[in-house]
Amino acid sequence: MQATIEELDKILVFAALTPLELEQLQPHTRTQNYRQGEIVMHEGDRLPQKLYALLSGSLRVSKTAATGKETILRTLFPGEIFAAPAVFGNGIAPATVTAEGNSQVLTVEREALLEAIRQNPEIALRILGVFNQRLQALHNTVHGLVSERAIVRLARFIQYFASRYGTEARLEGKRLNAKLPTYQIARTIGITYEECVRLFKSIRSVVSYSRGGKITVLDEEALEAIASGGDTPES
Repeated sequence: MQATIEELDKILVFAALTPLELEQLQPHTRTQNYRQGEIVMHEGDRLPQKLYALLSGSLRVSKTAATGKETILRTLFPGEIFAAPAVFGNGIAPATVTAEGNSQVLTVEREALLEAIRQNPEIALRILGVFNQRLQALHNTVHGLVSERAIVRLARFIQYFASRYGTEARLEGKRLNAKLPTYQIARTIGITYEECVRLFKSIRSVVSYSRGGKITVLDEEALEAIASGGDTPES
């Protein structure tokens, strides 16, 4: 099914486009629905030359080692693009992408995207900004796995999602808009599920975790102290 103008407008890298420019892109778009747990692409798949973006739901991007251990690289939320090699690289999927819930993916043909970039270079700058942000996040993750304690990595992970996807004010604190299951957090910051549960218990006066991946920051200053490598407060 072809994407609507309203759906195209939800993709962050197209935010600078006029309605006319979106209309020019529209005939070169397609949308596809995925059920929870369905694979959007496998690592190593040969991909058609298209830009991939998420319209609704959430996607898990992961890599699996030879031992079978899965590492979650990131979670994608509506408006984000993914699978960059399909447009700018060798056309091979760099990771496995799985629907975490019922999701809808939008694609744009490469040639139509390049024509849009020629008409509005702001699109290219936005795409470069996304790639730069992800490279920086990857650098921070690798550095953290090598040199930082798990509790520090957890605190920074929470801060990143609070900053990147926003929070909602509650009486007890600030609830993250992104819902993050414990197993996902554990695989992202390189610890076991059991250790992740233990760490949340150790900072329950700073961060509240509830069923469904709901995280509420109770004490921002204390969370910043932990993220900076300070001592964990007494629970």
